[in-house]
Amino acid sequence: MGGLGFIGWIVVGLIAGWIAEKATNSNHGLLTNLMVGIAGAFIGGFVARALGLMFFGFLGTLVVATIGAVLLLVVLRAIKR
Repeated sequence: MGGLGFIGWIVVGLIAGWIAEKATNSNHGLLTNLMVGIAGAFIGGFVARALGLMFFGFLGTLVVATIGAVLLLVVLRAIKR
């Protein structure tokens, strides 16, 4: 996620966390969505690089972060059961 800067990380984290929350039918607060979104960006970036996929710009980063955030919430939900 290079090039986005601190504010970009916050925006991507909030949006990705919110989308992941809706996609997994969860109910979290703003701070949790931010943390899930930023963690999802790291997870999604790792998975994308491992698969040899390239992502660029705000939209590409948002997509990868959202996929990572959804994966994180699905795994956490499975562990809780």
